[in-house]
Amino acid sequence: MYSLLLMLALVAALVAAIYLRKAAPPEVARLLPESDAIVYLNLKPLRAATHFERTPVTRNPDYQHFVDATGIVPERDLDAVAFALHRMDNPNGPNGPVAYSEVVEGRFDGARLVRFLSGMATSQEQYVGHTIYTIPVEGRSLRIAQLGYDTIAASNMPTTEQIHAMLDRYRASASPFSGSSLLAARYPDVPLLSGAWAIGHVGLPFSERGYITVFGLRLPLPEDTTFVASLRVGLGALHLRIEQIAPTEDAAARSASALDALLQIFQAIQPRIEAKSDEADSQATREFISSIQIEQHKERAVLTANLPMQLMKKLVTPEIAIAPGSSAAPERPAGR
Repeated sequence: MYSLLLMLALVAALVAAIYLRKAAPPEVARLLPESDAIVYLNLKPLRAATHFERTPVTRNPDYQHFVDATGIVPERDLDAVAFALHRMDNPNGPNGPVAYSEVVEGRFDGARLVRFLSGMATSQEQYVGHTIYTIPVEGRSLRIAQLGYDTIAASNMPTTEQIHAMLDRYRASASPFSGSSLLAARYPDVPLLSGAWAIGHVGLPFSERGYITVFGLRLPLPEDTTFVASLRVGLGALHLRIEQIAPTEDAAARSASALDALLQIFQAIQPRIEAKSDEADSQATREFISSIQIEQHKERAVLTANLPMQLMKKLVTPEIAIAPGSSAAPERPAGR
C-alpha cells in the first residue's frame, strides 16, 4: 500500500511538473532582462503555415557575407526569437528612442559562428563561462554571446547589464517561473497556443511626439500604452487579438470609440489600396478588413481580426533581407 501511494505521488508530481512547464513562458522569453516590452515569435508553426523559407530573398552584400561565413539562413534555421524593448532616456542618442535585447533559438554551427564573431568583434569579455563579443553597428555596440548549442543572446544597450542578466538567467533557466517582472505580470493574459505575442509598451518603436504613429497615421494612443497582442494559427488564417489595457473603463471606452472611427476611415480608403494590388492581395485585404472587430471589456479595448495567409506571406517575406539583430549589418573592423 505504501509503495502504491508513493508511486501515485511521484506520478502526480511528474504530471504537475509537465503542466507547469507547458504553462510557463517560452524559454527564450524567460531569458530576457527587465524591459518595457517583450515580443515573441515561434517561427516553427509560422514556417509550416506560410512556407516563407521557400520564398527567394534578395540579400544585401553584408547579409550575404553573414550567411556565407556562419552557414545560418535565418528564415530556415531560426525556430524562436524573443525581443526586449528598452526605452532610452535620450531618444536622440545613438540608440534612438528604443534599444533591444534578444534571445534566438535555432540550429547553428557553433564553430563557424565563433569564427565570424571573433573576426567582427572589437573586444571580447569572459562572463560566467561565456564569451561576449562586442561588434560596432551604426555607432552602437552590439554584444553577442552564445548561451548553448542552439541559443544566442544579444543586446545593443549601452551597458553590459542586459547581456549579463541574460547569461545569469540562462544558468537558472530550469525554473519555469524565472523571467522578468513584465513577463510575470502580463504573460498570463496571453491566449493559449499563441505562436506570436507581445506584451507591455510595444508601441515604443512607433512613437512620435508622445503618440503611436503607424504609416504616418497618429493613433489615439500614448506611446506608453500597455498592450497584450497575440497571433494564433487557424484554418486558412491567423487569429489576431490586440488588447489595450487602459487605466479606467472610461479611458478604454474612448480608445475603442476612436479606433472604431479610424477603422471607418480605413474602410473608406480601402478601394484605393486594392487598386494598387493584384486580385489575390485585394481579396485577402477585403477579408482582413471585414473581419476586424473592436469591443470594450471593462478597462480593456479589444481588437480582433483574421489575418489571411496571403497577407501574412507578404509580411514575412521582405524583398531585401538585412543582417539579423540590427537595422544594418555589423561594421567590419579595419584590417580584418
